[in-house]
Amino acid sequence: MILTFRLAWRNLWRHKRRTWLTATAMIFSNVLLVFMISLQFGSYDMMINNTLQSFSGHFQIQKNGYNDNPKLRLSIESIQPLATEMRRSMPQTRVAARAAAFALASSEQRSFGIQVIGVQPEFEAGVSTIPGLVKQGSFLEDPNAAEIVIGAVMARNLKVGIGDEITLLGSGRDGSFAAGVLTVTGIYESGSQEMDRSFAEIPLGYFQEMFAMGDHGNSIAVAADNLDEVAPELITAKQAISGHNGLLVLDWTELHPGLKQAIQADLSSAWFMYGVLIILVAFSVLNTQLMSVLERTHEFGVITALGIKPRKLVSLVMLETLLMSLIGLIIGVFLGWLVAYYFNVVGFSYPGMEEVAARFNLSDKMYPSVTVFSMMLGPLVVFLFCLLASIYPATRLYRLQPVDAMRAV
Repeated sequence: MILTFRLAWRNLWRHKRRTWLTATAMIFSNVLLVFMISLQFGSYDMMINNTLQSFSGHFQIQKNGYNDNPKLRLSIESIQPLATEMRRSMPQTRVAARAAAFALASSEQRSFGIQVIGVQPEFEAGVSTIPGLVKQGSFLEDPNAAEIVIGAVMARNLKVGIGDEITLLGSGRDGSFAAGVLTVTGIYESGSQEMDRSFAEIPLGYFQEMFAMGDHGNSIAVAADNLDEVAPELITAKQAISGHNGLLVLDWTELHPGLKQAIQADLSSAWFMYGVLIILVAFSVLNTQLMSVLERTHEFGVITALGIKPRKLVSLVMLETLLMSLIGLIIGVFLGWLVAYYFNVVGFSYPGMEEVAARFNLSDKMYPSVTVFSMMLGPLVVFLFCLLASIYPATRLYRLQPVDAMRAV
């Protein structure tokens, strides 16, 4: 085995320029794959965090069936004490209780159907970006006041401004008639026309009174600092609600199934482009090894005539490819890690990203995901395809005829 290794290493450097050209192609592709895949996974983390931080939180506590059929009566009893209990059991997270209903919003001139969310003003900023998106007036402060924060599109549609009154008409949890007159204290701009048109927030205490909720609510939103902390906090949350019948913990994949599908679709399209690069590198290896085998046909013929089995020659060629691929893998991963780590520290942004992020109250930089998986995924695929590419040149040696081979020049 040691002799085979020494022969493979010697043969690899018989043509240094050719070997380095092929290895450089591997190194370049590995660096590119490491950076692009790590940046892609980092952008997915950013996409997920931005989506979840905008309103839903990283996961929610809900009544069984509420996510599929959000009815007011599918509520959580004593929701605010439960939220307080969860804050004590999960001090690293941010927790806010909510209730939701649909109502008819009317001003002096117009009426529109909207979704009304009852929130805890003192905790809502921890699980939602809406408090930070208020462009006119201010966000809610009193948990029991008859106040409302609406979107900019809704404000234009209803023709109301700060200090104007809006009448809400709906149906209470017990089937009673729900009505209230609220003062507009803030107008937000989320950047989403749909949200700005049909989404309003009022204090949870007033919501419970208006919609005959008692001490009930519909969901508890929980936000963590990053996605890596979600998994252990999910376990803690399930333990916290274990004594409450009919409650579920829903993570972001259940709250936003469309987001997961979008990520999977983007990943599939990206791997199509990565595949083209990997195949080009594999063909480069195939060409190098095929040339190496053909130019040594005479040598192979001589040593075969001396009694060396073809499988020994095949293993020699495969070992040469393995060594060359390892060179490309090690150097490529190291250089790719340096690039990814640099941008993981300083962040990566493109022209116009800061303006867009400021508008939506979001982070203005992406940070590549520097993990073993993101670092090794692309290079290992390149490594595998390079080994597969060497199979054809190597297996040609099984058909080698010693007499014909020794005649080759």
